[in-house]
Amino acid sequence: MIFDAYTPLILLVFVASLLIQGYLSRTYTKWGRVANPRGMTGADVARMMLDANGLQNVPVQMVPGNLSDHYDPGQKTVNLSESNFQVASVAAMAVAAHEVGHAIQDKSHMPALVLRGKMAMPLNLGMNLAPWLFMAGIFLHLSGLMWVGVFFFGFAMLFHLITLPVEFDASRRPLAFLNERGLSGSPEAQGGARNVLTAAALTYVAGFAMALLQFMQMLGFAGRRDD
Repeated sequence: MIFDAYTPLILLVFVASLLIQGYLSRTYTKWGRVANPRGMTGADVARMMLDANGLQNVPVQMVPGNLSDHYDPGQKTVNLSESNFQVASVAAMAVAAHEVGHAIQDKSHMPALVLRGKMAMPLNLGMNLAPWLFMAGIFLHLSGLMWVGVFFFGFAMLFHLITLPVEFDASRRPLAFLNERGLSGSPEAQGGARNVLTAAALTYVAGFAMALLQFMQMLGFAGRRDD
C-alpha cells in the first residue's frame, strides 16, 4: 500500500463503507419484517409495475442468494432473490420496484444505462488489471507500465461515476410509482421504502468516493516518481 496524504482519507472512506453496509443490512432487515399495506410480494409489485409501463414481455424470476436482486438487460428479466420474490414486506416491495426501475430505463434507452452496459466488460477488466500493472511498473522501474495502470484505473472509475445517476434514477421512479398507486400506504411504510433505497444508494456513493481517492493516490504517486 502507498502511504501518503490520501491514505487517511481512503481509510476513512473504507470505514464509512463498512458503516453504510451495516446500515443497509439493518435497514433491510428491519423493513423486511414489516408487511407492506397491500400484502403484495416483491414478485407481485414487480409484475404490476412492469405491466403498468408496457413491459408485459419482461418476466420476473426468482434467483438464489441474499440481496442478489438485479435486472438483466441482456435477457430482459427482473431477477429477485427468494426473500424478496416471495415475501410481502416493505423491503421486498422497495427492492422489486427498484429493479423494475432499471427495466424502465432500458425501455427508454436511458443514455447512462446504455453507456454503462457497453462499457461494463472493459471497465471491469481495467479495474482488475490496473493495480497489477501499476505495482509491476513500480517494482520493475517501468514508468510507462505504471502510467498504463493509472490510465486503466481512471478509465474504470468511470463505471462508478456512470452508475450513480443510473441507480438514483432507478430509486426515484419506483418511489413515485408506489406513492401514486397507493402501494406504500401509510407514511411509515413510505418512509421505510425510502430508507431501504437510500441505504442502497449510499453504497454506490461510497464506492465512487473510494475509487476516486485511490485514483488520485495513484496519480500523485506516479507523478512524483516521474519527477
